[in-house]
Amino acid sequence: MARAGNRENQGWSMPGQCKSMLAGALIAAAALTATPARAADLVRLRVNAFPNAKALPLHAGIAKGIFARHGLALELQLTESSKSQREGLASGAFEIAQAALDNAVAMIEVAKQDVVILSGGDSGMNEFIVQPEIGSFADLKGRTVIVDAPDTAYALQAKKILLKAGLHEGADYTIKPVGAVVYRYKALIEDKSNAGGVLNLPFNIQAAEHGLKSLGRLIDLLGPYQAAGAFAMRPWARDHADTVERYLAAYVESLRFVRDPANKAECLALLRDKLKLSESSAERTHAQLVDPGFGFTPDARFSQEGFRNMLALRAEIERKGGGAPAAPEKYVDLGYYERAMKSLAP
Repeated sequence: MARAGNRENQGWSMPGQCKSMLAGALIAAAALTATPARAADLVRLRVNAFPNAKALPLHAGIAKGIFARHGLALELQLTESSKSQREGLASGAFEIAQAALDNAVAMIEVAKQDVVILSGGDSGMNEFIVQPEIGSFADLKGRTVIVDAPDTAYALQAKKILLKAGLHEGADYTIKPVGAVVYRYKALIEDKSNAGGVLNLPFNIQAAEHGLKSLGRLIDLLGPYQAAGAFAMRPWARDHADTVERYLAAYVESLRFVRDPANKAECLALLRDKLKLSESSAERTHAQLVDPGFGFTPDARFSQEGFRNMLALRAEIERKGGGAPAAPEKYVDLGYYERAMKSLAP
């Protein structure tokens, strides 16, 4: 396995909230590996995710010792943007990304890097959030829409939604990249000239508490969509198949813990601690996370239909209609996931 890079040298400064989440994750990991005999048996694995509620299975898996039971000393890194995440994965700053799979497709198609998708995760948990005076998508004409990066994932979904409303990027509205969802949330709250953007949990809920409103859930506006999942550099995954399978098995077990109603109190405590949420915000966030129609996909199953829709959307928006999307098999190898699932009890 590649030696760890220095996370302090990744070229960005985390907001206080992100620092708190990362510190908590690393402290928990350290506590679990405190016994020397056990620490010697664990395989070090660096996983990169976004600082939002969708990281809850990772936090829970660390806190409950699930990753350690699967033989992994998991180090959780939090990213500021999809761009920095893609660059970090390619450079070996970490081994697995847990994020929107469109980023993996972008690495393959645009950067020509050998990336492989390992699992599903969720449909995005996204809402199109706008300023209070915006009554419809048509009202975004002449306004600014904020995104993470302009060429991946939820930015493409936003562009498609606005195109359906008759609005064309550049001619009818302006796209402004600001980074991860925590930054998009802050941009909407702090600068009213930013008229709208796509937010997921818990920031869609917090935005509503600040008086912003939703024009709808993206899965309702666009249909099934394979959003988040795990991906890695294909050569690394091939050379570390056992580690990949252990990770996927541990992640699914952690996800089962999160979705089990018996563990709600512990999950609420983690949400309050890691994201600094109020009791009511944590309750609402948790309810949406465990909603199988909007939140986590049970057992992080991969949606073939959702992935085909994602590829078609990318082909339409990024290629401007010039060519059919590639076959899903070009990007995905679910063999690791299938073997991991066989190692788990039903």
